[in-house]
Amino acid sequence: MSDFQNDETSRWNAAEVRANEEQRNAARQRPHRKNKPFNWLLYFIVVVAVSTLLAGIGWLLINDFCSLNKASVTTTIEVTSDDDLGSIATKLHDAGLVKYKWFFKAFGVVDKASGKIGIGTYELNSNMDYVALVTAMHNASGNLNAETVKVTIPEGYTVAQTIALLAKNGVNTADALTTAAQTATFDYSFIDASSQDISRLEGYLFPDTYEFYVNEKPEAALNRLLSTFNSKLDETRTAQIKASDYTLEQLVTIASLIEKETDGSDQAKIASVIYNRLNDSGSHGTYKMLQIDASLLYALPEHTGALTNDDKKTDSPYNLYKNAGLPPTPIANPGMASIDAALSPETTSYYYYALGKDGVHHYFETYNEHVNFVNSDDYAG
Repeated sequence: MSDFQNDETSRWNAAEVRANEEQRNAARQRPHRKNKPFNWLLYFIVVVAVSTLLAGIGWLLINDFCSLNKASVTTTIEVTSDDDLGSIATKLHDAGLVKYKWFFKAFGVVDKASGKIGIGTYELNSNMDYVALVTAMHNASGNLNAETVKVTIPEGYTVAQTIALLAKNGVNTADALTTAAQTATFDYSFIDASSQDISRLEGYLFPDTYEFYVNEKPEAALNRLLSTFNSKLDETRTAQIKASDYTLEQLVTIASLIEKETDGSDQAKIASVIYNRLNDSGSHGTYKMLQIDASLLYALPEHTGALTNDDKKTDSPYNLYKNAGLPPTPIANPGMASIDAALSPETTSYYYYALGKDGVHHYFETYNEHVNFVNSDDYAG
């Protein structure tokens, strides 16, 4: 080997030695990391805290789902076609039936509740768990996505008129609705289950605006109106009924007479005349005869024009010119103002009234006052 090669090899070896020495020095200068011992106590505390929190949340959710430890609540919830699971959850929450809206909505999504819940008015209570709430809001005629129609039933409509209106709007056929009115089983004590005449529903198909399914089951459609009437009998009205000298049917009958006679503003005054006559022992000459045209017209559904003296001779229990006291059933479906007037009439000495050309009723204590008005130019005829 040449001297030149030997020198190059020596220089390379020297450089390698220096590099190795520098690496050893750098390694000696770097601080050594110590392995910290794992804090098992802290880990245990965190695990226990998280588990307790999750268990507590789970228990709260289970309580709500199963309806445990809830205050006693019974209420009515209305579901419309504008509702979805979110708005229904809000209604249930606001009514005190569920605590966690998001959890009920999540359950509803999993349970496919939108295909089970239907439009309608439902009486619910805080004893119902999530499953029971969904079941109670089931409508066999359709769900939230089905085709619906809104129908406004005027105050004072009879059962026959109500059926005709529902049929006209496609709720179901008049024949099917009439059959249901005659024979369907309705779970209300005020319905005469022994009767198979549509008059058994008279007075109880509450007039209001409703949303029905197109081709809804007829008994379900009629039950919607009955349920609304039943919901109006709150604690105050129920106490008034119990404190009165009349049955619920008699009071609804009085309310129906008021509804057909009122000028729209004098329900309580009309009520006073009816009660005064019912309680008349003969000193005022009415002898408990109500002499209300609307009742006789109920027995003469095809009649047009004013009643004649021959009409007033009609042999019917609804002819209050021949029969003292109340007709055998209500003659129409009264609104709330007429029902409340029947429960809380004005106190007056009136036994007569007549409609004036001014569009309002004029009231009289004596028959002579009444006749004088009827013979005057102010009488509407």
